[in-house]
Amino acid sequence: MEEQRASALSEGVVQFHNVGSRDGCEAPHKWSSPGGGKKIDLKKQIFCNRSLNMRNIIAVGFDMDYTLAQYKSETFESLAYEGTVRKLVYDLGYPSELLEWTFDWNYMVRGLVLDKKRGNILKMDRHKYVKVAYHGFRELSKDDKVDIYGSSLIQDSFDEPDYALIDTLFSLAEAYLFAQLVDFKDNNPEKIPKDVDYARMYKDVRAAVDLCHRDGTLKQMVAKEPNRYINEDTTIVPLIKMIRDSGRFTFLVTNSLWDYTNIVMNFLCGGRTVHGPHTCNFDWLQYFDVVITGSAKPGFFHEESRANLFEVEPKSGMLINTDNGTPMPQVGDPSPKILLKSKDKGCRVFQGGNVGHLHSLLSIESSSQVLYVGDHIYGDILRSKKVLGWRTMLVVPELEKEVELLWELRDMRKKLILMRNERDSVEDKIHHLNWSLKFEDVNENDKQEMLSALNDLESKRDQVRLSHQQAQRENHQKFHKVWGQLMKTGYQSSRFANQVERFACLYTSQVSNLLLYSPDKYYRPSEDFMSHEFHLLPLE
Repeated sequence: MEEQRASALSEGVVQFHNVGSRDGCEAPHKWSSPGGGKKIDLKKQIFCNRSLNMRNIIAVGFDMDYTLAQYKSETFESLAYEGTVRKLVYDLGYPSELLEWTFDWNYMVRGLVLDKKRGNILKMDRHKYVKVAYHGFRELSKDDKVDIYGSSLIQDSFDEPDYALIDTLFSLAEAYLFAQLVDFKDNNPEKIPKDVDYARMYKDVRAAVDLCHRDGTLKQMVAKEPNRYINEDTTIVPLIKMIRDSGRFTFLVTNSLWDYTNIVMNFLCGGRTVHGPHTCNFDWLQYFDVVITGSAKPGFFHEESRANLFEVEPKSGMLINTDNGTPMPQVGDPSPKILLKSKDKGCRVFQGGNVGHLHSLLSIESSSQVLYVGDHIYGDILRSKKVLGWRTMLVVPELEKEVELLWELRDMRKKLILMRNERDSVEDKIHHLNWSLKFEDVNENDKQEMLSALNDLESKRDQVRLSHQQAQRENHQKFHKVWGQLMKTGYQSSRFANQVERFACLYTSQVSNLLLYSPDKYYRPSEDFMSHEFHLLPLE
């Protein structure tokens, strides 16, 4: 690796260079521009769950799909949906009328849980209480939810193998298709074999998705027209340049293989396409020290994984054996010329391996010196944080709309709190009167007055409850017509929000938001509040 960067990191704490671009231009970055001291738009802010001093970070890594490369939901997820339907019909024998189905890419959200056995789609809070539930596209009543998920002595874990977690944007299409199949089976039992239950249908959907990946259906389409399926982002290159100019290593770890990775990164870093005015090249590699493709995350994060590490020759895509990343002579060729040439150029490209190989290649001594940026709670964030102790940043594109609506609806939220307090007050008065009537010795006149007051309070309670529930429903639907707020379920944090809080040190809407902050920043979390503190401390 570059001697300059190695010397800067030799003390274990980054010693920063003057910030400029790697091509010699000294154009200021946004955070260091004259307007850099201005408040960052809430939608672009980076939110902190655990203190993170960037001066302790010596390497910043990125996932590619849905992190650096943000796919367009309306085109890419529709492409995935259509490909999966075709596989179900032509490869797995499902009825041909499935080919007439359409996909509503706005319907599903991340953080849902699929009940494979029952054909239900669930949204739950951080305590794993089911708050919103649908059977296919039919909403389950409160009594149904309690009967199915709230009546057992032991709370369900809602994990595999009986449940599927919808934690990635790519999973939204398969969740929607599962709901359609559940409705289809219920309404057309004669068209689905009796031995094919809901769980089998989900298994078939997953198999169809895997077939799409295996035969390259999706990636071939994206490779032909990346601008149709991927958002252009001109800030990716300046962001990575800024990180490298600050003296840090940069690396890419993706499950995609080299051929597809090269196409996507060419598009992101140079606007090049396979059939466009410029052919793909390898210029984008200058922005990274190590690129690992075909990483098979989350297994990659287990150091005991015995996956072999192969070096990729960029031009041919040929895989070459290595000894933990060290060049190995090929039979009949005692000097590994290709590898040495690649090493001299700076960035080296690999396939497979495990996190131990990556640490060795970058001379990383402590896992806490690494910040990894990804979009997948399970595949990118949970394992890298829980198993390794890497520092983590989760990319949540939905956050932009969420925080915008939170700001617009702040008065509505205050109104909901007041309505809830009114419900509590009326209910307390009812409980007090009931208690007095039951245990206190009151004369007949007082008793009649108390009963009349009780009747009035009960009517008011019903009226306030209905008004409160209607206001809650309206607020819920402002965020999403079916599932409501991403990070909330009622008044509790959602299961998804709980995972973000537990496993992501930082979270933000776009990876490029890092460009708005100094690479030397000390991220500090906001103060935690328990319920008793909200009533004692002024929050405004």
